[in-house]
Amino acid sequence: MRSRWALRPRQDRHSLQSGLEDLLEHVARGDRAAFERIYDLVAGPVYGLVLRVLRDPAQSEEVAQEVLVEVWRSAARYERARGSAMAWVMTIAHRRAVDRVRAVQSAVDREDRVARLEVHRPFDEVAESVGARLERERLRRCLDGLTELQRQSVTFAYYGGYSYREVAELLKVPLATVKTRMRDGLIRIRDCLGVER
Repeated sequence: MRSRWALRPRQDRHSLQSGLEDLLEHVARGDRAAFERIYDLVAGPVYGLVLRVLRDPAQSEEVAQEVLVEVWRSAARYERARGSAMAWVMTIAHRRAVDRVRAVQSAVDREDRVARLEVHRPFDEVAESVGARLERERLRRCLDGLTELQRQSVTFAYYGGYSYREVAELLKVPLATVKTRMRDGLIRIRDCLGVER
């Protein structure tokens, strides 16, 4: 069985380029069939580029999917005069892959800092309890500042332990919408809590 990310047969570079540019114009007007054709043309190369950066097939599939969603949503921003359509798509893919690497590294750095702090700081049960309660209250206020869909998505995922797909099914919304709302909600929570990037 052929993977959805498998490379498609090579086409003449010029015809591929002009075809992608025309298809992007149609996608910008909401043409789903044009997007399906773009997907067939670029999914393999996008996945290949992302995989070279991330070196993790599962994360690469997720990031490649995010790239294709971004192509669908931002097709109207493509300008022929500024470069080829394939270069535009691959730039989005590269940027998303690098962002994921940075996010993963940031999480590892944060965990390292927390681990080092825990080694040097004696445990104070009362202070820890008060601090935890204050953090819960701050988090509750931040959650109240989210849209209903953002709050539900974040709550189901982080408190209920549901996957993106399960959250989408519970809320009866598309998977891409749940991922976007959850990402936006987490960014708003991070900003509300004053967490440094």
